[in-house]
Amino acid sequence: MNASSEPLAFDIVARIAERAPELRSAERKVAALILDDLTGASRASIGALAEKADVSIATVTRFAKAVGCADVRELKLRLAQAAAVGQRFLKREPDDLPDSLATRIFEEVQTTLAHNQGALRAAPIEAAADALGAASMIYVFGMGGGSTALSDEMRFRLVRLGRPVASYQDGLLQRMVAATLSKEHVVVALSVTGQTPEMVESCRLAREYGARVIALTAPASPLAQLADWLIPIIAIETDFIYKPSSSRYAMMMALDLLVTELAVKQASHSRELLRRMKHALDAHRGGGERQPLGD
Repeated sequence: MNASSEPLAFDIVARIAERAPELRSAERKVAALILDDLTGASRASIGALAEKADVSIATVTRFAKAVGCADVRELKLRLAQAAAVGQRFLKREPDDLPDSLATRIFEEVQTTLAHNQGALRAAPIEAAADALGAASMIYVFGMGGGSTALSDEMRFRLVRLGRPVASYQDGLLQRMVAATLSKEHVVVALSVTGQTPEMVESCRLAREYGARVIALTAPASPLAQLADWLIPIIAIETDFIYKPSSSRYAMMMALDLLVTELAVKQASHSRELLRRMKHALDAHRGGGERQPLGD
């Protein structure tokens, strides 16, 4: 297969690993050098690559073609694309981790929450809660791992406060729903990155038909630019790749703050609805006064 028929952004790292057993020994030296430092390899000249791998320039050229690139220039371009994803996903974690996993995870969550607490103080929480209270229908959009789960979490929380709400995680369904909206409706869009094309396009479409958008997302993202009310989410990512992103805790904190603000604004109504729910649950399952509501 020649390079012109390859996908525009095929995974060069996976390709090198896949074809390494078939390569000549000298070409495998090039592969090892590249996988050890994607960024450095993407920036080095062909001569520098050859020298560091202790092979000839011709070997580097043959290697590029062996992994599906037309030439070394294309190889370096694809390496730069892969490096943008993150060298941290290629480096092996030391066997002797300095702290326990519990300590490490707890500290990362604490750091994320601390960074986001300051940003949330200046967020338009009160105005966004007013919009939720006035909407004839609320639609919560979430895609991907954390945002999908938390879009349902927001739906559960708003239902407890008597608000009409639905959540959608499929991009096509979000687009269909967006086309039906009007000025009486509010979309709550959850996205840590604010970059997901389907989410951005659905919110843009919803706004074209008059709906207002509350976005819990990265401050400088395309989704943030569409928001009537931006609730900023600051992602703090580390080199420890094995655990889920702690950014979902930041989004949950923002979600809790927004929904609690709404609950307090309609305090008498919220109190009565929550009392009814507690009564119905206790009659069904039993439990004490301090048992969590809804668990």
